[in-house]
Amino acid sequence: MKTTHIIYTMILAGAAMMTACDESDFLDNKPQGVMSEDILNSAEGVDQLVTAAYAALAGPNPQDWSVWWTPTTNWTFGEVRGDNAYKGGGGTGDGNDAHRMEVFTVDATNGQVDGKWYHLYTSVQRCNSALKVLANCSESDVPAKAVRIAEMKALRAHYYFELSRLFNQIVWIDETMDEQAYATEPNNKYSRNEILELIAKDFADAAEVLPDAQGEIGRVNKWMAKAYLAKVHLYRAYEQDAQHKVVNINKDELQKVVSLCEELKGTGKYGLLDDFQQLDLVEYENGRESVWAVQYSMNDGSASAGRINWSNLLNAPQGPYSGDGFFLPSQDLINAYQTDANGLPLLDGSWQNADYDVITFEGEQPINNQVDATVDPRLDFVVGRPNVRWKTYTETPCLATWVRDRGTYGYHCCKRFFVSPESPKMYPGWPWGASELNWQIIRYADILLWESEALVELGRQDEARPLVNEIRRRAKQSAWVTAFEGLYCPNFNGYAANYKIEEYPATGWTQDYARKAVRFETRLEKAMEGERFFDLVRWGIAAETMNKYIECEKDNRVYYGEAHFVEGRDEYFPLTDNQFKFSGNTYVQNPGYASFQ
Repeated sequence: MKTTHIIYTMILAGAAMMTACDESDFLDNKPQGVMSEDILNSAEGVDQLVTAAYAALAGPNPQDWSVWWTPTTNWTFGEVRGDNAYKGGGGTGDGNDAHRMEVFTVDATNGQVDGKWYHLYTSVQRCNSALKVLANCSESDVPAKAVRIAEMKALRAHYYFELSRLFNQIVWIDETMDEQAYATEPNNKYSRNEILELIAKDFADAAEVLPDAQGEIGRVNKWMAKAYLAKVHLYRAYEQDAQHKVVNINKDELQKVVSLCEELKGTGKYGLLDDFQQLDLVEYENGRESVWAVQYSMNDGSASAGRINWSNLLNAPQGPYSGDGFFLPSQDLINAYQTDANGLPLLDGSWQNADYDVITFEGEQPINNQVDATVDPRLDFVVGRPNVRWKTYTETPCLATWVRDRGTYGYHCCKRFFVSPESPKMYPGWPWGASELNWQIIRYADILLWESEALVELGRQDEARPLVNEIRRRAKQSAWVTAFEGLYCPNFNGYAANYKIEEYPATGWTQDYARKAVRFETRLEKAMEGERFFDLVRWGIAAETMNKYIECEKDNRVYYGEAHFVEGRDEYFPLTDNQFKFSGNTYVQNPGYASFQ
């Protein structure tokens, strides 16, 4: 956490250059030179301060600060820590701080954890800097003053929400506080629930003022704020004790989730895209499924490829992308896409009994074995499997050689968040796999899943079933992946796998079964989107899920041999030594970690 003058230094260096945006957006302004602090503290500087706060959605300074190791997409923090993904790359020592997240040996010296705290508080401070200046401006000076204040509150709430679910015990700083008091503000002044209440208030206050739509793509509107408010209420509903155990599910909070989701659905502005794979096509971004997205652009006159998703930089596979090959789907996730004779998930846990798509070799030729089971078609929308068609690429299917360290991590790679390598939308060369594809903070499928979850916990599971089925129906009606005109992929009626997916019937849809179904659907639909670990913690099942996962994966991934999730500790990161020193040795460490010395 840094003070205001440090934030100003970064803004003076050219905040607009750090902005992630569509080339037609308000954020797409090139820096015109260095601005003085006097200007930034005036009405004339408000737009620059607001722009800097928006820019932080992509990381305070993505390229220079190595945001690929403190990703705003949470691929390390939300997926590698969960059961969906391996770190990948060139072995366990390549990005070792992230490897330690995967095997739960994080301590207060972890640089990536420290960097995430710092980046998020930098982002908070950008919002507070703008709010301070706006408070002293008249509406004649800044005609959109009320709306700009609401935007900054919504952005600040987003950054604080990330801090809360990563670190639990955090410091709340707003625009009314003197910066000299930052270092002495305790991190245990507010409980988790109280922090979430403050976040909810920021979103609620913002929603009261923001318009239904903004004239410039990327600015927060009323429905973005209300959708995020629903997410905060969902987290508040699962009340935790001091050891992070879920001790109560608050029905009033759940009802707020339902009401907000219904309100958003009632606008008619949002819906699912027709095909799941359209989520990774630039042509469909900012479409009806996008509720709140980080705006990216390419070839916009800024450095390198443009304002691209630097958080995704390390994750492009090799092959036609020539990438670094981090962030690989786990075998457990692949197995989870198997379905039963009725086209439904294996909710009894039997997906963990046998691995799907095991790669063996005849000489140097890879063979896909154990692929007769029926699977959800989203498997091949999310996972790059050897010998299976990769998007619209025609030169080769996905190959085993696209994974860098196959001995450690297997042969599968992440298919999401990249455009096809032959697409003119992909930047050629470094940065590998870059495009202008937006990152979805909230999409319409989230709304359906959040409402379903709340309805089930309220005992209204019959109302949840049509919402879950809407998501499954979209997967069924999407264009399934066809077999490559190759030699090695078994041909199932012309498709790359034996796909079978159906909707849940009313029969047997009890509350307990519905709870399992909604949680499993959340995993399948949202895989690799940075949410999985946080879902497990919210539901209070992180320890049992992760330790069972580790036990099942040990035979495939030998580095899990000594891994263990410690309940009451590993739900949240430790506060780091650097932040403890910044606080003048006053911060309190999270439960389960070694006390500060």
